[in-house]
Amino acid sequence: MDITSPEFQTLYASMTTFVNTCMSGHDPSHNPAHVHRVANLANTILEAEATAQPTRPLNAAVIKLAALLHDIGDRKYLPTLTSATNESKSGSANATSSADIDPKTMVQIALLSHGAPAELASKVQTVVSHVSYTTECKDPALIRRLIDDGYPELAIVQDADRLDAIGAIGIGRTFTFLGAQGKKFAGENGWEMGNCIEHSVEKLERLEGMMKTETGRGMARVRTERLKVFRGWWEEEMEVATATTL
Repeated sequence: MDITSPEFQTLYASMTTFVNTCMSGHDPSHNPAHVHRVANLANTILEAEATAQPTRPLNAAVIKLAALLHDIGDRKYLPTLTSATNESKSGSANATSSADIDPKTMVQIALLSHGAPAELASKVQTVVSHVSYTTECKDPALIRRLIDDGYPELAIVQDADRLDAIGAIGIGRTFTFLGAQGKKFAGENGWEMGNCIEHSVEKLERLEGMMKTETGRGMARVRTERLKVFRGWWEEEMEVATATTL
């Protein structure tokens, strides 16, 4: 589907409304503002990569829709998502309970219900279903195979999502998520701000090495350095604050 066509513009506008409705109740680490930042980052990467590799086949419609919808079906927020999805269908015979909604097909169903072509809806769902860090860690070879064999758009959407997880914005999102959801994930040491630094070392500082595009790698390098600088400040201040005095 041509992204300049009226049909795509209408579809994208309706899916934007859908996403805003589904995610409006989320904490600020995963709210609509996050989604729209990822969508803008994906556009930036797409433009740079298309210029650098003009012969590389990239479906702009898939990238734009997958970036917009990448958090639909996120297990961390599924009850809220299913509730919002049903709310958007209220009064219709198609309304379902959360138990009836499969997060692996939510995006595809939503796109089809808003008039997207079946092939486009299926491809966007495949990209969305494989964006997450956890999914890649479970089977890195699968992600590489998908990118190499028909879904190069996944590389751009992944990079865009991960860029929003690092740098100054990433630090803000990490502390926001800790405050809003951290108690559910507290480890044996309890629910402390230091969990954010642990998360930064264990996951966020690794993301630069997992970027798939040259554009994404360059942007990630800068943002990762900001993570490390902040961690240094944190460690310095904590050392002083927790020093034992006689």
